[in-house]
Amino acid sequence: MADWDIRPATAADIEPVAELRAVVMRADLERLGRYDEHRVRQRFRDGFEASHTWVIEVGGEFAGCVALRPDGDVHWLEHFYLDARLQGSGIGSGVLRALLERCDGEGALVRLNVLRGSPARRLYERHGFRVESEDAVDVFMVRESAR
Repeated sequence: MADWDIRPATAADIEPVAELRAVVMRADLERLGRYDEHRVRQRFRDGFEASHTWVIEVGGEFAGCVALRPDGDVHWLEHFYLDARLQGSGIGSGVLRALLERCDGEGALVRLNVLRGSPARRLYERHGFRVESEDAVDVFMVRESAR
């Protein structure tokens, strides 16, 4: 696994992350008939909250993004994107493990949604998420605190 780090996001990170989102989600969105070149970027811009978002860096370079948004006694894992060249290298698992340890320390339930058919679902299942519900586009998952 490559050396990675996370740092708090800033407003300057919006466009690089919006672009990464469009690239890494394109195949799944096209498969589901939902890809729109403008909308895929704008949805990220509209939902971006720097205070709950971290940028993933590998070797000091931008490599991805993840958000963990508190909502009462639940945390929502959102906007978890990693450069396709780094997927499968263990970085995503390392980042997810670190965030889940933080949530476990708080005794927090973690929720997320992943696109149907996305390989990311296997990552989440390996880390204790289970399917709560599904619709035509999304799979909604939840993970109880390990505490």
